[in-house]
Amino acid sequence: MKLSAVPTHAKERKAERPAPDSRGTFYTRTFSDLPAEAKNIREEVFVREQGFTEEFDEIDAKAVHILLFFGQKAVGTCRFFQSGGSWLIGRVAVLRAFRGKGCGKMLLLAAEQEIRNNGATSCSLHAQCRAMDFYTRCGYSPCGEPFDEEGCPHILMQKFLGK
Repeated sequence: MKLSAVPTHAKERKAERPAPDSRGTFYTRTFSDLPAEAKNIREEVFVREQGFTEEFDEIDAKAVHILLFFGQKAVGTCRFFQSGGSWLIGRVAVLRAFRGKGCGKMLLLAAEQEIRNNGATSCSLHAQCRAMDFYTRCGYSPCGEPFDEEGCPHILMQKFLGK
């Protein structure tokens, strides 16, 4: 099921996040609804760059969404949600101009902290096999065999978060 409409003003979950500034600092904000900026980043990365066609699904309605900002510009996003007692991180996307600057790691750390805040000690994700080295450097370990998602090989990876 695809989501056809995204609210113009997504509801921000955490008011204590830093306010936007123009000095060029990175910070994250967490939302209970899919923000338009996250939708735009995912369309750019997954649809236009990588050719996926089924980018939006019913999980977007129940997931928590994180946006990474550089100054006032949204440059990356991810989502996390609980499924069958496990926490999953997904749709990690960073705009091309901001790759290689630690943005993906910042998104993962923000999601992991939120998951930890919910009492969990581990989380998992479906990594594109070509990004497996990145997730390994971030502390994730592969589990099982690769599988296909829209013609792209993925692998389940897990991380112990501690207490």
